[in-house]
Amino acid sequence: MGNSKSGAVSKEILEDLKLNTKFSETEIVQWYENFKKQCPTGRISKEEFQIIYSKFFPESDAQTYAQHVFRSFDTNDDGTLDFKEYIVALHMTSTGKTTRKLEWAFSLFDVDKNGYITKSEVKEICTAIFKLIPKDELSNLDEDENTAEKRSDKLWKFFNKGDNDRVAEGEFIKGVLENEAALRLIQYQPLK
Repeated sequence: MGNSKSGAVSKEILEDLKLNTKFSETEIVQWYENFKKQCPTGRISKEEFQIIYSKFFPESDAQTYAQHVFRSFDTNDDGTLDFKEYIVALHMTSTGKTTRKLEWAFSLFDVDKNGYITKSEVKEICTAIFKLIPKDELSNLDEDENTAEKRSDKLWKFFNKGDNDRVAEGEFIKGVLENEAALRLIQYQPLK
């Protein structure tokens, strides 16, 4: 994205990112310069993203979760992240408002991108999150959260839905906002 010949971020993308993130023009330009150094093609492949993401979880298996995170950020479904997708992702996961973060979390759980979450999708993402937890931390988990299946069952119960029902985005956000335990279950925060 941007004007790759000159190496500068395009005015259009710059203005869009200034409007839709909390980053300043200077920050966006600095991020872009760094992005271009790391990704001279102007795009990050799923494989490159998985390698980068795995560095944040050196004692865990982050591959599956990284694939889901990548899918949720690849908004145009082209199999790569361009600079704009990268910055929006960075904003959403670091400085975005809680509601925006939960909108992103919904897209993470909506594996088939049909606008709803099913119990099987919750289990798939909870399984990926569970793989992020280092083995030495598993013994610290509550009895009703010490397997991926138990975590997904516990999370699903917060939505008051049957096994074959589905959850819309608004229901997901409301359910998570109203339950601190649900908010904890949709993510992994390292103890260290």
